[in-house]
Amino acid sequence: MTATPPKRRVKAWQWLFLLLLIAGTVYALRQSSSTAFHDNTGTVFGTVYHIKYDYTHDLRTDIEAELRRVDSSLSMFNEASIISRVNRNDPVEVDTMFAQVFRLSQEISAQTSGAFDITVAPLVQAWGFGFEHADSITPYLLDSLRAYVGYEKVHLEGRTVVKSDPRVMLDCSAVAKGYGVDAVARLFDRLGIRNYMIEIGGEVVVRGQNPDRRKWSIGVSRPVDDTLAMEASASPQVVLEVTDRALATSGNYRRFYYRNGRKYAHTIDPHTGQPVQHSLLSASVLAPDCATADAYATAFMVMGVERAREVLKAHPELDAYFIYERHDGKVVTWHTSGLEKYISR
Repeated sequence: MTATPPKRRVKAWQWLFLLLLIAGTVYALRQSSSTAFHDNTGTVFGTVYHIKYDYTHDLRTDIEAELRRVDSSLSMFNEASIISRVNRNDPVEVDTMFAQVFRLSQEISAQTSGAFDITVAPLVQAWGFGFEHADSITPYLLDSLRAYVGYEKVHLEGRTVVKSDPRVMLDCSAVAKGYGVDAVARLFDRLGIRNYMIEIGGEVVVRGQNPDRRKWSIGVSRPVDDTLAMEASASPQVVLEVTDRALATSGNYRRFYYRNGRKYAHTIDPHTGQPVQHSLLSASVLAPDCATADAYATAFMVMGVERAREVLKAHPELDAYFIYERHDGKVVTWHTSGLEKYISR
C-alpha cells in the first residue's frame, strides 16, 4: 500500500503575499493602459509653446491657467500685470512669482557682473526691441538712459519694489519664458507626472522618458540670419540626449534688424547701452531649472566666449554649448566638458 504524501498547507502570510502581488500587477497594468502621452500646442508670451506629457487626461486648461498667472505677473505687454504696474510706479505688492524671478535675476546679475540685468528696459525700448521704437540713437540719449540702468538701483522690501530713481524700469523677458516653463513643470510635478517635455519659444525642460521610453532629444539650431533659410536647414547644429534638465538658448541670429546698412542684434550690453557685437552667435545653457538657463544664456551673449567661460568655471551646475565665429570667418563650436555626455553620436 502506497502512502499518500501529506498535503502542504499554504500559510496565511503566503496567501497575503500572493494577493498583494496580484493586486500590484493589476494596478501596474491599469496604470500603463490608462495613461498616454498628450501633446498640447498654443501661443503664449508672443511665441509658441509645445508640451508633451504622460498622464491620464489632457491638461491644456490647467497649463494655460498657469501660464496666464505668469503673464499677469511678468508680462510687459500686459498693462494690468504686476511688472507693468511697477514700471508705472503704481502702488502694488508683488506676488510670489515676481519675487522669485526678481531675486533670481539679482543673484545672476551679481554672478555675471551685471551682464544680465532686468533694469535694461529703457535701453531695449530705445533700440526698438521692446514695445516702443526709436527713430535714432545718439550718444547723449544712451548716456541719459544709462543713468537709471543698473540692477543695484532696485531692490525688494517685503513685497514692495523700491527704486533709487522712479525712471528705473524692469524687463523680465530674458527670464520669463524660462520661468514659464518651470511653472508648468512644477504643476506636473505636483500631479505626479514623471515623463514630460515643456518647450516655450525654444526654452525647454524635460523629465523622465519620451514616448519611445528613451531620453529626450533636443536640437540646437544652426545660427542662420535668414529665418526662411533656418527653416529650410532642418538639421540642427547638435542634438542633445537629455533628461531631468533644462535647456535655454540665446542667439543674435534670432532677432535683429538693419538700419543704415548696419545690423543691430537684440542683445543689449547694460554697461555700454549698445547692442553687443562680438563673435558669439549662440549660447545654449543646461541648468537644473529653465529660468536659470534662460538668464545665463542671455548673460553669456553679452559677455562673449572668453568671459562666459570664466563664469562657467565657477558654476559646475551649468553646462554650455557656444557657436561662434573665428577671426577668419569660420563658424566653430565650444562646449563644457560636462556637456559631452549629452551629445548624440
